[in-house]
Amino acid sequence: METTIGEFLRTRRERITPEQAGLPPSLTRRRVPGLRREEVALLAGVSPDYYQRLEQGRTAQVSDQVLDAVAQALSLSDVESEHLRNLARPHRPDARARTTPRPSRAVPDEPLVRLLEAMGDAPALLLDARLDIMAANAAAEAVFEVSGMPQPRNAARQLFLYPEARARYANWEAIAAETVAQLRLLTGRRPDDAKLAALVGELAIRSEPFQRLWATGDVREKRLGVVRIVHPLVGTLEFDYHMLTVPARPDRSLLTAHLPATARLADG
Repeated sequence: METTIGEFLRTRRERITPEQAGLPPSLTRRRVPGLRREEVALLAGVSPDYYQRLEQGRTAQVSDQVLDAVAQALSLSDVESEHLRNLARPHRPDARARTTPRPSRAVPDEPLVRLLEAMGDAPALLLDARLDIMAANAAAEAVFEVSGMPQPRNAARQLFLYPEARARYANWEAIAAETVAQLRLLTGRRPDDAKLAALVGELAIRSEPFQRLWATGDVREKRLGVVRIVHPLVGTLEFDYHMLTVPARPDRSLLTAHLPATARLADG
């Protein structure tokens, strides 16, 4: 399921009213929500024809200055601005990509697995760039029951394609929205990853909630948040989670979960 720059810009236009953008209220009835193309062009300081070509995907000659101006006009976050650049230049890595070290064969998964195991009571998962679950420590197994997940063990596939996931996550809607927004970001960063594209396509075909969330166009970096797990033995558990990219393996992330500080203080 390919993400186009036109689809992304349209969803960003639709969420902003002329008043929010600092434009005078329209004197005529609007046929579409949010900003019109010509209004974005005005705010970005480019011609309407130029902006229309941008939404059509004709981005070969687009400059950083224009992309930055469009991002500012649409009030894009830093992550959304990165995604816009990735879509505009799918085969020309941006500065961030050029400075990111390539995965090294000298850093295999085994040391990372040992790191998970050393975390003790903190549930921890090792994920790849497609959200495949590469490893889990004993605490994560107890909380998430990773070994019982159908193969291939993928966090997004588990979330959307298996009914027990809805019962497992008390805040399923929030986790689902975060996951879809992260997948959209990953597809922009890895436009030639056929397996990632196949995963998104499979979820779009088989899951109506995924289709609905994908259509919003949201894109976010999943770094921290709250997950509430309904455990069959101990009831509902609430964790703060953090996801960290491994510097020596940018295709690997560590997701760790911790009880909130208030809960730890109460237990003490």
